[in-house]
Amino acid sequence: MKDLTAPQSFRPEIEGLRAIAVTGVVAFHFGLTELSGGFAGVDIFFVISGYLITSHLQREIAERGTVDLWRFYARRARRLLPASLLVILTTLAVGYFILAPSEHQLYSKGALFASAYVINLWLIRWSFDYFAPDVADNPFLHFWSLSVEEQFYLAWPALLLFFAWLRPGLRGTAALMVIVGATSFGLCAWFTEVAQPWAFYFSPFRAWEFAAGGIASLAVTQRWAEGFRFSPALTWVGLALIVTAYLTLTEDGAFPGFAALLPVAGTVLVLLGTARRSPAGGAGLLGNTLFQWVGKISYSLYLWHWPVIVYATILKPDLTAVDRFACLALTVALSALSYRLVENPVRHSPWLSAGSGRSLGFAALLTAIGVTVAYGSADLSGRNVDDRQRFVRESAERKSVAREADDSCVARLETDEPFPCDLGAARSDRTMVLFGDSHADHWSTPLARIAKDRGWRLVAYLKGACPMARVPVWSASLKRKFDECDRWRERAMREIVSLKPAIVVVSQFSQHYAQNAVETQFYHPVDQEIWAEGVKSSLGTLRQAGTAVVLLRDVPLHKTDLGKCVARALWQGRPSSACDTPRAEALDQGIHETEKAAVAGVNGVRYVDTSEMLCDDSNCPAVIDGKLTYRDRQHLAVSYADSLAVPLERAIFGERRAGISSDEAVRSR
Repeated sequence: MKDLTAPQSFRPEIEGLRAIAVTGVVAFHFGLTELSGGFAGVDIFFVISGYLITSHLQREIAERGTVDLWRFYARRARRLLPASLLVILTTLAVGYFILAPSEHQLYSKGALFASAYVINLWLIRWSFDYFAPDVADNPFLHFWSLSVEEQFYLAWPALLLFFAWLRPGLRGTAALMVIVGATSFGLCAWFTEVAQPWAFYFSPFRAWEFAAGGIASLAVTQRWAEGFRFSPALTWVGLALIVTAYLTLTEDGAFPGFAALLPVAGTVLVLLGTARRSPAGGAGLLGNTLFQWVGKISYSLYLWHWPVIVYATILKPDLTAVDRFACLALTVALSALSYRLVENPVRHSPWLSAGSGRSLGFAALLTAIGVTVAYGSADLSGRNVDDRQRFVRESAERKSVAREADDSCVARLETDEPFPCDLGAARSDRTMVLFGDSHADHWSTPLARIAKDRGWRLVAYLKGACPMARVPVWSASLKRKFDECDRWRERAMREIVSLKPAIVVVSQFSQHYAQNAVETQFYHPVDQEIWAEGVKSSLGTLRQAGTAVVLLRDVPLHKTDLGKCVARALWQGRPSSACDTPRAEALDQGIHETEKAAVAGVNGVRYVDTSEMLCDDSNCPAVIDGKLTYRDRQHLAVSYADSLAVPLERAIFGERRAGISSDEAVRSR
């Protein structure tokens, strides 16, 4: 029987579009900064999928009045599952030797969700956890888009059959698709502003991109494009929009939302422009040999590129241009081989194509293998966690006193109401306040010990990614201006002033918010002069209560996540010192001087330099006195922070209380 879901004619321009899409994604992930919006290549893929799937299904509905869903899903399974399983299994096997056991255990769960095509839902939950592991190290992260596509394949045929049952006619079908697409886009745009991870990962909020491709594929749309005199020019306009998206969009922008209209509209225009064959159109460019070859292996390229660059970066954090070219060469070689030996042979297998049941049974087997191996990998990795690995993991995962008391003690991103947390002594006529972001939180444990010993009450006002300084803050998680931080800060300071505490201790992630020479990858840092004014303004407000204020110097910023680095070093038989960071590369002297000058301008405020507790003259060690110093790049490990109670008390109060013992592995310089 003729397969009506198969393409009726080869469209070289679509293969060329695939090449443009995957080139953007790979270039972006491989560090080509000129293509800062290369990640939008995924959106091009979504539109192409909507275009092809809708045209195939609509053709079958027109000829048969229905859709053979089993045949449809069989084709999708043969096309997608074999190559993805190969990459999943290979990535798991290689990761066993590169990643620490506890890390491999976590990412094996990612492989399980990727095998079941629901990893996008897992990532939504991950994205809202401020203290979650860095998602950039997840070698299965890129499977989110494949999960979105698979979920689209499940829902879209049913929707088209529903439209056919309604019998709205060609224009009515187009109108219904527009309604579906517009609804999805409206929700996507709204969630991009209020909860960006949902807009990015949740398939119903990406459905408008597939719908846009579907609308472009309809007969009524195609007839218009074929009859439009200037239709070939649409191709060039579309390509210009895609190039504009690649050059102007940035990772820190509000995406998808309205920004995604650029690559989506560009792709739709290319698809419409090539409907009318003309030498003036862009079909010739898209049909050139190189574009056709890259487009042909684009699926494999997408699958292989991410684990290659992730593992390469783990093995050598400072990749050179030559290193990245070698990674690209490896990616292309793996992609060409998997396309030739796995993807294409299985896709066109006569035995599997002979019946939908065979293909679907094969798909079920592949899915079961992926899930089972991923589960077994997680279990095996868990068994490899020995006492040393367990110590590092527990040190990295241990919660601060504030977070242990109540997770709400560190206010969530969307929260703008202060949540004062009582730590230290429950009842006292003397109060110490801890105020700031997560870099204040990691001092809550030793400060709680100090307060309890002194018989003081400790109240913590903490909010992640929100400095005490009055400066504009951009939220990398929300992809927008962090208005909640501004409101929370002002309300918190009013409450602190009303408490009339004996002392306020302030700490913040200065090297994240202000321009500096140590960290240049954070988004929208403010000029140091603006930072100084913001620090001075907030300190002045806190002093309104007549209280003493102490500003702690921000902690050094390590080059790598120490929790992961030390665990990997132990697993690979390397010393923990391989994870140390030179002092000059961990501390920005400019911010240090700027904050000292700001403090000097406010009476009753002292500046405390904590760097001597964390670094020697030349180095900032990953392990001190047998303790992991940081749980990631920037936050102190709670066990080590706890050991700093004595030197911290001396630095803040200029004295040492006898109640805090000195035999607790305290390191004081």
